[in-house]
Parts: sequence; structure tokens; C-alpha cells
Amino acid sequence: MMKNFLLNLLLSLVWVALTGHLNYLNFLFGFLMGFAILWMLSRTNAIDKGYFYKVPKLLLFALFFLYDIIKANIEVTREILRPRFQLRPAVISFEHRLQSDFEITMLTNLIALTPGTMVVKISPDKKYLYIHCFNVKDRDKFIETMRNGLEKKLIEVIR
Repeated sequence: MMKNFLLNLLLSLVWVALTGHLNYLNFLFGFLMGFAILWMLSRTNAIDKGYFYKVPKLLLFALFFLYDIIKANIEVTREILRPRFQLRPAVISFEHRLQSDFEITMLTNLIALTPGTMVVKISPDKKYLYIHCFNVKDRDKFIETMRNGLEKKLIEVIR
């Protein structure tokens, strides 16, 4: 899979060199064209097909996470601008389904990047994350949102 990604990057750099314009949009267009070329070559069994399932999932994950960050920013801003604070901060114990240290690190970093949440501690057996939340109305709903949202989508992208 890494070989296909490097080939895709190489094709996008060739596109940029041929056009003579180095900017994000041109690079992205070259990446998409390279993806299409590699996809067509994969139909002849010359290239591993797993790459073509991971890249769209990765792009959808990035859009999902961007939406999650924007939504969290709006919620934090709304709470700060209220005349009276009605915050209910909490530290929630979250039992995750991750298997490796890399997966745990990725999830904790994504949680830390989301406004209003921060991983305070990881249990010694690495089964639980203790997450400090800015405002929690329902603990069970928060855990369910984490389990079916960020954690589930991260597992789909990584594994």
C-alpha cells in the first residue's frame, strides 16, 4: 500500500513538473489524476487494490474530523458567549477498542485537537482513556458518540 502511495505522489509531482505550476490545487489535481491512473492499472492486477479502498476512507475521515472540529468550536464559542455559564465539566472514563500504541496515540491526539476535550490520563493497562470534557450533558451519549464516531472511523482508516 505504501508503494502505491509513493507512486501516486510521484505521478502528482510529475504532473506539477510538466505543467510548471507548483500550487496546492495543481498538486491535488495531479494526485487525483495519478490515483485514477493507478486505479486503471490495478484492474490488470499489476497493483495491489487495497490502496484504492484506503484513500477514499482517509479523505472521508479527514472531512468527518474537520466537521467535528468545526462543530466543537461552535459549541465552545456558544458556551463562552452565554451571559451565565452553565458548564458541566467532567472527566469520563472511556474504554476503547484499539489494539496498538500507535492507534491509542492517534486517538488521543485527535481528541486533543478537538476543542473542549483533552485526554488527561491513560490507564496503566492501556484499556481506558480518561477524557476531560468542557461540557457534558449526558455521559452515556458522549461515550456512544466517541465509540461510533471518532474511534470507529479511526479504526476503519488505520486497520
